[in-house]
Amino acid sequence: QKNEVSFVIHNLPVIAKMAAVAKSKSQMFPLSQGLVSELSGGLLICLPREQAAAFCKEIEAIEGTQAWIIGIVEKGERMARIIDKPRVIEVPFKDKEGELW
Repeated sequence: QKNEVSFVIHNLPVIAKMAAVAKSKSQMFPLSQGLVSELSGGLLICLPREQAAAFCKEIEAIEGTQAWIIGIVEKGERMARIIDKPRVIEVPFKDKEGELW
């Protein structure tokens, strides 16, 4: 990373029902700290703020799956952090014929 910026994550898309599991097992399942694999996603794209919403709509139209704006990039020390009370977005499982996920 060349620039001195940090990622600030406000939204956590997670596999459906995992928020309830995390709530009942908070010490063993630190979901809101981003330390579990049940976060739904895997691809992070950084775009100018004014292009992000349109990109999410385009992904949904082309791929048939939803995309989310999960946070912001700000001047910082090349770190990523999750805010104290992130918004948890439960992502329902959708079977697609011929696909594992």
